[in-house]
Amino acid sequence: MAKKAARKTSGRKKAKKSTTRQSGFFCRIGRIVSRVVLGCLAAVLALILVYSVVNPPVTHTIWQEWRRLGKVEREWVPIEEIAPIMARSVVAAEDANFCLHWGFDVTAIRAALEDGSGRGASTISQQVVKNVFLWQGRSWIRKALETTITPMVELVWSKRRIIEVYLNVAETGEGVFGVEAVARQSFGVAAADLSPVQAARIAAILPSPRKRSVRDPSDRTRRRATAILDGAATIRADGRDDCFED
Repeated sequence: MAKKAARKTSGRKKAKKSTTRQSGFFCRIGRIVSRVVLGCLAAVLALILVYSVVNPPVTHTIWQEWRRLGKVEREWVPIEEIAPIMARSVVAAEDANFCLHWGFDVTAIRAALEDGSGRGASTISQQVVKNVFLWQGRSWIRKALETTITPMVELVWSKRRIIEVYLNVAETGEGVFGVEAVARQSFGVAAADLSPVQAARIAAILPSPRKRSVRDPSDRTRRRATAILDGAATIRADGRDDCFED
C-alpha cells in the first residue's frame, strides 16, 4: 500500500511538473509574439512619423507593377503644384466626408453593410494606409492591419498630407501612379494645370484604373465624371474642403 501511495504521489508530481513546463512554454511563446507585435507596431509608427515629412519612395503596388511591366510612370509633386479641383474631385468621388471623420466613415460603412457590399465604405485615409504600408487584395489580416494603422495615420498626419500622399501614390492607369503622371500622359499638362473636367475624369477612373480610360472614357465614365464635378462644387460650397485647402 505504501508503495502504491508513493507511486501515485510520484505520478502527480511528474504530471504537475509537465503541466508547469507546458505553461511556461506557452508563456514564453506569448511573450515572444507580444514582442514581435509591439516591434512591428513601433516600426510602423516610426514610418508614419517619417512619412509625415518625407515622401514614401515606393509602395508594394508600385514595386509589383514595376516587376510585372518592367517600368512605371510616376512623378511626385507637392500638393501646392496640384490643381485644387483635383483634390476636391477625388474627395467627391471617393470620400465625401473626408474632413468630417477620423479615418472611418461610419455612415458609409453602415450603408455598405445594409446594401450587402463593401463598395464605398473605404475612406481615403484607409486607401492611403493600404497603398503605403500594406498590400492590395482582400484578406482579414490586411483589413485588421488597415483598421489598426489608419487611426495612427490620422493622429500624426494632417488631412492635407493624407490627400497629398493619396494623389501621388494612387494608381491612375496601368503602370501609372499619381495625378502628375496621368495628367501628362493623358492630357499633356501638369497636375497644376488640370481643368475641372480633366480632374473629374481622373477621379472617375480611380476605382478601376486598369479597366477605365482617362483619355478615351466610356459613357459610364463620362457620367460619373459629371457627377463628380457636381460633388466637387458642393464640397467647396458647404466647406467640406476646409481641412485640405489653403
